Amino acid sequence: MPMKPENQTTVSEFLLLGLSEKPEHQNLLFGLFLSMYLVTVLGNLLIILAIGTDSHLHTPMYFFLSNLSLVDIFFSSTTVPKMLVNIQTQSRAIPFAGCLAQMYAFHLFGTMDSFLLAVMAIDRLVAIVYPLRYSVLVSSRVCGLLVGGSWLVTNLQSLVHTCLMAQLTFCASSEIPHFFCDLMPLLKLSCSDTHANERVVFAFGIIMGTGPLSCILLSYICIFRAVFRIPSAQGKWKAFSTCGSHLTVVSLFYGTIFAVYLQPVSPTSSQKDKAAALMCGVVIPTLNPFIYSLRNKDMKAALRKLVGRVASSWS
Repeated sequence: MPMKPENQTTVSEFLLLGLSEKPEHQNLLFGLFLSMYLVTVLGNLLIILAIGTDSHLHTPMYFFLSNLSLVDIFFSSTTVPKMLVNIQTQSRAIPFAGCLAQMYAFHLFGTMDSFLLAVMAIDRLVAIVYPLRYSVLVSSRVCGLLVGGSWLVTNLQSLVHTCLMAQLTFCASSEIPHFFCDLMPLLKLSCSDTHANERVVFAFGIIMGTGPLSCILLSYICIFRAVFRIPSAQGKWKAFSTCGSHLTVVSLFYGTIFAVYLQPVSPTSSQKDKAAALMCGVVIPTLNPFIYSLRNKDMKAALRKLVGRVASSWS
């Protein structure tokens, strides 16, 4: 068991090394991530407002979409503002409590994203396979239970990880080779016994990782089987069109994870972790508003109405 050396003091803050330590890259990174963050917040807020103000979109599918947009705002806000402050102030320090809070929020909203994608897959399954029973099977109460249950489970996971991390001692290097406080880089810095933490990480990784993905895969297997039974090509296209945006986001989200983590372990593993976190926590939340608005006629109409109302109120 690693022991704390007597001549070392416990670490009270960490240093986030960020994406690049080269000074010439800092202005570029600041401008790029500030632009992406503003697009993420504005785009997802527009989707939430459009759904909330258009009565035609008060359906389960758009209820789940508004929750996904809200989670994407929080997910991006977990890492990007702190990264921008660090670049602007040339300070990489983050206190221990702030580090734990960032870790909690990242795993909460990241896992919540995958749970909402699974819930949206179930919604599309019922809409296509059981259209006559859709309003009964996906009632307001069921929608509330699905989203509320997802929040409960994901909060529980993050709370367990954070409580276990808070009990560890950090007395070695305080430098985190990442742009935010992530779970595994923190465990590597601890001089305490981390076997319990690692077992919990593995258990939650299996449950929280395979659970939503299995739900999505099974839902789409049933959807494809139902769609292929539709005799007309127009009917098939109409059924598939309701899944296009969701399937695109799922492919981006899980495709990134598989592309990064299914590669063999190498000395560049920390760079892979950064790439996966950057894609899932920053890039995809930026793309989601475009995916769901550009591919959806109802969303485009609602956004036009919203922009028209705002323009008329200013004129």
